[in-house]
Amino acid sequence: MFALVDVNNFYCSCERVFNPKLGKVPLVVLSNNDGCAVARSNEAKALGIKMGAPWFQMRDLAKKHGIIALSSNYTLYGDMSDRVMQILRGYAPQVEVYSIDESFLQLEGLEGLWPSYTELGQHMRQRIRMWTGLPVCAGIAPSKTLAKLSNHLAKKNEEFNGVCDFNALSDADIQRYFSKLDVGEVWGIGRRLQVQLIGLGIETVQDLRSASPKRLRDRFGVVMERTVNELQGMSCLAIEEVAPLRKQIISSRSFGEMVTTYRGLREAVSTYATTAAEGLRNEASVCNMVNVFVETNRFREQDKQYSNSITIPLTEATNDTRRLVAAALFGLRRIYQRGYSYKKAGIVLMELSSAAVRQQLLFRDEDPRSAKLMLAMDALNSCYGRNTVSLASSGIDKQWSARFEHCTPHYTTDWNQIPTAMA
Repeated sequence: MFALVDVNNFYCSCERVFNPKLGKVPLVVLSNNDGCAVARSNEAKALGIKMGAPWFQMRDLAKKHGIIALSSNYTLYGDMSDRVMQILRGYAPQVEVYSIDESFLQLEGLEGLWPSYTELGQHMRQRIRMWTGLPVCAGIAPSKTLAKLSNHLAKKNEEFNGVCDFNALSDADIQRYFSKLDVGEVWGIGRRLQVQLIGLGIETVQDLRSASPKRLRDRFGVVMERTVNELQGMSCLAIEEVAPLRKQIISSRSFGEMVTTYRGLREAVSTYATTAAEGLRNEASVCNMVNVFVETNRFREQDKQYSNSITIPLTEATNDTRRLVAAALFGLRRIYQRGYSYKKAGIVLMELSSAAVRQQLLFRDEDPRSAKLMLAMDALNSCYGRNTVSLASSGIDKQWSARFEHCTPHYTTDWNQIPTAMA
């Protein structure tokens, strides 16, 4: 048995914990540079606001309905996520953090501790709400795919009161609920697969659940067969307690203002490479290639347009910030063109592998100071805040930085921004 627990409207819910006045207000959280909607409260969804909708197109609607827009506060969201995951680890020994706001729990062997799985789910909901202020829903089922769908039912149907135990449903209830869900709601069924399945007459979740796994394997491969087996209650996907190594790490943001100089681009690329290198070390990985890209704003048709990228192979795999920044700037010099107004730049670390098994150098020894220096940098930045120690090439003023004009305080991670209660 598996449980999928996720936070409802996570970004918006985090903001509401510390500002109860936002409780019933249509709320939207915006992307970098306050550009597009990346999270919406139920009230905002009811007004027709779509995911990814540009904020400037919503201003009249916002004024009419009193919609409040906030900048993304990733520091707050990350810390609140850690608190939720820590609570969930108290309920099951095996927990897979699937995303920032959802986790799978393996419940095998725990059935005797609770009168029912529904009561277990309600207990998790109440504790998370009490300890963090965040609302969650839980789906419980004999496979991860069914747990995902059960969570969806718990979230969309008030009769479940936030917890759906698939095993407690009758066959008639299962058919009734699954016949109303589009096949695209199934975990792993993307838009392209959905179109192909509809062409075969498989339009709903129930249609896919009733299909022949072998027949679909012949058409779509083993992954589709596994999905159908999961829908039929056969567990094919285990809990992943250790996240697999990422294939690449991307660090990129649009600029807060257009960048027209090489110096500005150099600072941005250096900053992004530094951030990517920190992520690489956090995963105990090294990379073998660095990709750099720049682009102008394609929506400003009056401007000259240009975009380019280049991949720099490294002579040795590394996670040293200095070497990665040097490679990134080497690439930037080759793709930079004067006379353009740049809107975005970014870094992609590629060909990642574990630092513990990287190939030794053939013609010289590794620099023993590298690991110690990176460890010291990471420790200082962790203790005193990001970019407390950084390379000079990253600059100081950083006028190109992304805008977060409506960002709320870092309530849980900064002593200077801790909430104050007035008595």
